[in-house]
Amino acid sequence: MFLSTFVDVVRAGSFSGAARRRAVTPSAIVRQIDALEAELGVALLIRSTRALTLTDAGRRLHERAVRLLDEIADTHAEVSAFDGSVSGTLRIACFPTFGKRYVVPVAAALQSAHPALKIELDLTERLADPVLERLDVVVRMGALPDSTLIATRLAPLTRLLVASPSYLARAGAPESVADLSLHRLLDKLHGADLLGWRDVLGCPAGHAGNGEVTFRSDDFEAMRAAAEAGLGLAFLSSWVVGPDVRAGTLVRLRPGGETWNDAPAGIYLLRALPHPSAKVRAFTEALRAAIGTPPVWEP
Repeated sequence: MFLSTFVDVVRAGSFSGAARRRAVTPSAIVRQIDALEAELGVALLIRSTRALTLTDAGRRLHERAVRLLDEIADTHAEVSAFDGSVSGTLRIACFPTFGKRYVVPVAAALQSAHPALKIELDLTERLADPVLERLDVVVRMGALPDSTLIATRLAPLTRLLVASPSYLARAGAPESVADLSLHRLLDKLHGADLLGWRDVLGCPAGHAGNGEVTFRSDDFEAMRAAAEAGLGLAFLSSWVVGPDVRAGTLVRLRPGGETWNDAPAGIYLLRALPHPSAKVRAFTEALRAAIGTPPVWEP
């Protein structure tokens, strides 16, 4: 237990961060690290008011501990794969909006059916690594690079250019890609063109072409709401705005025939182990069923 606490402290960069991850008090974390240092007879961390720094001994222990804990976790997962019970802790990482909309309801249903199952959901826009972060599954979107990770395709990834009826009544609907340069655009605040505007306009990453970017946000829900409020054109995945197009609060625009959807892309569930545990199998099946074919969000 002390080793895993030590690894969490290094990963979080603070006692308080590790305490939040482990749902205990910071003082409890400090006591565990003190006990580990006393047992080993060597200081592992240099503590200051600003940050924690690893000593040489702490750096060496961290390298060995990460490998050891990963091997233990892999062994547990492989052994549990032979058991049909859905139990233990399932660790998932995905986009915040996707997690809130689609993963949380599935997680709730699974826990209702399997009371021994615990779930940790990391809502993040970074590319979480199942191996380095000891995650059971990661939801990843787009074109998958070559990897040793095992991917299960959940759904196609379709991107929609949308605007509200009120905005289109004021500014008109773009009939060609060139017309987009005359419009107000909504873009991502962070993420190096995570939305893919360059696929629409042929512009460099991180720029939205010649159109005027009038609203930026680091949250998909905020961008969807901004589009509905008539602030401009948004370029978002159908899992974000598909239901709004179906409801008529947003209008799907197709200048140039949506060539940005020509390249194959998908929504995938990634895992590191070749033989999924019962909890991973149950979650994968439940999420695929909840998404459906075609996906529930498609307009």
